[in-house]
Amino acid sequence: MERSNWTSPVMGFILLGLSVHPGLEKTFFVLILSMYLVILLGNGVLSLVTIFDSHLHTPMYFFLGNLFFLDICYTTSSVPLVLESFLTPLKTVPFSACAVQMFLSLAMGASECVLLGMMAFDRYVAICNPLRYPVVMSRSVYVPMAASSWAAGGAVSMVQTFLAMRLPFCGDNVINHFTCEILAVLKLACADISINVISMGVANVIFLGVPVLFIFVSYIFILTTILRIPSAEGRKKAFSTCSAHITVVVIFYGTILFMYGKPKSKDPLGADKQDLSDKLISVFYGVVTPLLNPIIYSLRNKNVKAAVRNLLFQRNFIK
Repeated sequence: MERSNWTSPVMGFILLGLSVHPGLEKTFFVLILSMYLVILLGNGVLSLVTIFDSHLHTPMYFFLGNLFFLDICYTTSSVPLVLESFLTPLKTVPFSACAVQMFLSLAMGASECVLLGMMAFDRYVAICNPLRYPVVMSRSVYVPMAASSWAAGGAVSMVQTFLAMRLPFCGDNVINHFTCEILAVLKLACADISINVISMGVANVIFLGVPVLFIFVSYIFILTTILRIPSAEGRKKAFSTCSAHITVVVIFYGTILFMYGKPKSKDPLGADKQDLSDKLISVFYGVVTPLLNPIIYSLRNKNVKAAVRNLLFQRNFIK
């Protein structure tokens, strides 16, 4: 099939979803929908409190506000399509819509990788150089830092999406996934995808490897500084300021490593079960982390809990 046919408004990719497992569709529809609504509520409320509560107008909470809003964007870029695939067997997606969905998902994922690295630097300065923190993390610094994470994610996503969607797709147009996931789409290309593989490898090093290394090094310095604090109460207080970030980083990157690092089954009879497992893991990766982030950051944070209570009960924030 010629590429010109793919650009027709009535043509596109077919998302397989769970069409071969119809008995699971209703169950997962209710489950994913419930999680999505909680994500919108939790991240939405916490995004608002970081904006309206003057006590939270600090670099750390500014980054958190970006993280919460980014999680809303990330899930919204894919979950509605996933939910629709549960209701509509063999969902057809136009070529352009597939490209937009792929771009948004990649952009949000890459932006979060960079943002988590920025947040590690913020914690490093706060704990290792507290006296210089107001100068180093001034508004003229942390706002461009957050903006650059969004810009970097958008730039790499634009490159990856362009390289993927310029490929010719002929013959099979069925994507064995819930969304236009880039690896599933590349499997359908009837051309050499070596450029795509190389560019994705470079992007993974930059947006996964570099942030992980940066976070690791930052926390080595943070841990060293904390251990030098003479009082146990001081060490506990210092560690509590970065424990939530560590938890989110472990969940975020741990899930990615589990998704792409686990060995593939060599048993042809188990291929269908593995495909189902891979698809479900990918979906839950897209909802579990955004679902847990508001809980993790508000569970032990007195400032956030107080701000949420003020917002929910429509109290005036203390000036």
